[in-house]
Amino acid sequence: MKVNFRSFCFHFFVIGFGLVMFYPILWTIVSSVKPESEIFKNSASLIPSVLEWKNYLLGWQGFGNITFATFFQNSAFVTTLVVIGTLFSSSLVSFGFARLKFRFKSLLFVCLIATLLLPSQVTLIPQYILFHKLGWVNTYYPLIVPAFIGGTPFFIFLMIQFIKGIPRELDEAAVIDGCSTLGVFWRIILPLTKPALATVAIFAFYWTWDDFMTPLIYLNDPNLFTVSLGLRLFSDPNSVTAWGPLFAMSFLSLVPTFIIFLFFQKYLVEGISTTGIK
Repeated sequence: MKVNFRSFCFHFFVIGFGLVMFYPILWTIVSSVKPESEIFKNSASLIPSVLEWKNYLLGWQGFGNITFATFFQNSAFVTTLVVIGTLFSSSLVSFGFARLKFRFKSLLFVCLIATLLLPSQVTLIPQYILFHKLGWVNTYYPLIVPAFIGGTPFFIFLMIQFIKGIPRELDEAAVIDGCSTLGVFWRIILPLTKPALATVAIFAFYWTWDDFMTPLIYLNDPNLFTVSLGLRLFSDPNSVTAWGPLFAMSFLSLVPTFIIFLFFQKYLVEGISTTGIK
């Protein structure tokens, strides 16, 4: 009986906590089909009096000659390249730290860990000055290129811990068979780090798709705006905010993240749970 009571309490708490966490998303979905006069008049209600599907049509029409499909295409383009660049740079750098011996390795690793503790706001102005002098402002280069030349320190650290859990005997056996260092990386390490690579890819997708600050700093042309900046256009401090279309497009912007999570959640759990296990 005690086991059943504990199980009931556990499931009751988990379900209740899940409903609390899911309520904002559910409220956004319901608000996307509410008349604008009802969205904040009776905000606690999840049952609209009339289904306003035109909110999706108005939101998708966008602004002028720029439809919301343009923002989705821009986000998909940037996110895809960032994920590819992150996988390439993070796996290569982490392999160097985990397997190779070179001068100043410990010092560089300390610098890597230090960047994890450094707020992004600290490097924002120096990065902007650098990209401005390169003529990259109002282009996708500041959003994409950093992923190819260094990646994210968190991803590198995660990959290092995963690679350290792979027996070195596999590397030695490959070298005896005539495999080069790059061959060991390509033929041995990469196939065995698929769970960690999947985790890196999922997090890189989430963080890039939802990123608002970086596109806001570097992009000025509305034709280059990503989804996050496109949603901001619905809010006008000097006029009336189109709440219905805003919530409608907000929900559509969440659909890709839901799809990625549903199809790749097992890889995410496997990658996190096995990282650092010997």
